[in-house]
Amino acid sequence: QVQVVESGGGLVQPGGSLRLSCTASGIIFSINAARWYRQAPGKQRELVAVITRGGNTNYADSVKGRFTISRDNAKNTVYLQMNSLKPEDTAIYYCNCVAYWGQGTQVTVSS
Repeated sequence: QVQVVESGGGLVQPGGSLRLSCTASGIIFSINAARWYRQAPGKQRELVAVITRGGNTNYADSVKGRFTISRDNAKNTVYLQMNSLKPEDTAIYYCNCVAYWGQGTQVTVSS
């Protein structure tokens, strides 16, 4: 049974940082691309960052230079380091690998 689980969300002030983690059972991140998406209230889910099987990364323009996606193969975990957070980053963040999704973790950026 495949399971994808996100963690690390929370409430942070503008300009702050958070690191999201995505762990999986039944999927090996090192041989699949992994993606972080987010969905804000009333908006469509959007792709935030991708890390390919080869370790290449791509980002949405809105987060370039602030967010970093990475992978720890030994822990079978994908991370999203988020710096210089803005109120518009507030959303539920989802991890995706192949056809599998986690339940999401809430990130709220507010003073």
